[in-house]
Amino acid sequence: MKLSTMIHQVNKFALCSAVIAVSMTLLTSCFGGKSGGRSGDRSTATGWLYNDPTYGGYEYTSGYEQETGPGLVFIEGGTFIMGRVEQDVMFSNNATPRRATVTSFYMDQYEVSNANYREWLYWINKVFRENRFVYQDALPDTLVWRRPLAYNEPYVENYFRHPAYADYPVVGVNWEQANKYCSWRTDRVNENILYQKGIIELTVNDQNERDNFNTEAYLCGQVEVTDGEKPMEDLGNEGQTRRVRRDDGILLPKYELPTEAQWEFAALGLIGNTNDERMTDRRIYPWNSHVVRNPEDADRGRMMANFVRGNGDYMGTAGNLNDKGDVTVPVDSYWPNDYGLYCMAGNVNEWVRDVYRPLTFDDADELNPFRGNEFKHLVVDETGVPVEKDSIGHLREEYDKADNIVNRWNYRDAYAINYLDGDSHTNSVLGGDWSTSNAGTDDMYGGIPQAVEGGGDEFRSQDATKNLGNLITDRMRVYKGGGWRDRAYWLSPGTRRWLDQKESRDDIGFRCAMVRVGSPESNGRSQEK
Repeated sequence: MKLSTMIHQVNKFALCSAVIAVSMTLLTSCFGGKSGGRSGDRSTATGWLYNDPTYGGYEYTSGYEQETGPGLVFIEGGTFIMGRVEQDVMFSNNATPRRATVTSFYMDQYEVSNANYREWLYWINKVFRENRFVYQDALPDTLVWRRPLAYNEPYVENYFRHPAYADYPVVGVNWEQANKYCSWRTDRVNENILYQKGIIELTVNDQNERDNFNTEAYLCGQVEVTDGEKPMEDLGNEGQTRRVRRDDGILLPKYELPTEAQWEFAALGLIGNTNDERMTDRRIYPWNSHVVRNPEDADRGRMMANFVRGNGDYMGTAGNLNDKGDVTVPVDSYWPNDYGLYCMAGNVNEWVRDVYRPLTFDDADELNPFRGNEFKHLVVDETGVPVEKDSIGHLREEYDKADNIVNRWNYRDAYAINYLDGDSHTNSVLGGDWSTSNAGTDDMYGGIPQAVEGGGDEFRSQDATKNLGNLITDRMRVYKGGGWRDRAYWLSPGTRRWLDQKESRDDIGFRCAMVRVGSPESNGRSQEK
């Protein structure tokens, strides 16, 4: 045999051996060697393999990145001056400028439209055929358009239902209805995520009355579902399937109304006005400049938002309708701010979650300031398992009292985990850093209205006798942004007004937000389908 041929065969054998060695290494790392696990990740505490049935099946997810829910835009948080306005022309002294920090979150790119809201009503009408009060309670008040000396009946009859206004912001919705919409949206989005991933079968047409998909009830085992084509494998019980848990990171956090701080931070959109950590320009409105007309050559002179320019001038002159809106305009009108959000000034005011107090800025926290906390816990039986859900399919909750805090009954995740693991202990933790004295029974929990049973559902009962002579109560909620009936002053994100949570108007709508879990920075991943 020639020397060159021998060298060639030796090199060929060496190459094959190297390929085999690399292949075995890859197989070992992917499947945990002889154990047959799905991951080579080992515990830094014990050295045991994660995600491996042979080693007990403990499941661990690394590198989690929150998906962006439908309709949302990522808002990277930071510090800003909250409450700043050009001049307190109302002399209300209720927006004292102060520095605060808002952690990253998500917010709707657009205001909730009539079409969005009608989708909720359609679902209610389909599911709650017996409990008609659920549908009636969700209907917007179309009579908000009526004025004693104006002909607005066409809006009463057409604005909410007619397809011409489908993409216009919903109005006539009070604060309570807006919150219920957010809750419904959370459940529909999470249900769709489970369906799109093949974890459950489609259940839309099977839902009836209290037997509908609710995220928290599903986590606690009180929603019946059928496995889809790709159900969750229970690695702790090989060959078995299980329902999704919170620690899988598959289900999204709640859609909810933004806090006042979140809304104001997102509206200002100062992410476009920073260089390293230096703020290059402050803003009065959600755009640069102290004027309300577009300075760019292509759109020079066009109004930046839908508002009233002066007495009796709602849309400009015929032949040159400047803001092109007699009342509201479609939710994707005008130019987005630097976060990509539309109509954060003008069009309609927007509900936020906060209770109104004139001096909130004087005593709110510097991190995620918010007024309106109502601490609750799940109602559980003697074994720590949540009691049967209510008539609309939601888990029952109660307001926290001092004794609940002492025993850590407000630890929500314990119930879901204990229930699904078959563990009956109550997870009570006595003593520690929560004692009766430092729970603050007088300050934090004194005077909280009791939950009242009505129509199968729990709701708050306001004791009006405690607030006689005082127009500012816990029912007064903040709204911001300015609307189509407002002057330019109210377009500044720092301005704030309030209205009773059961009242509604023709110039107040809303949009939803969602907390960001994990890193405050996003890698830009979108919602997976």
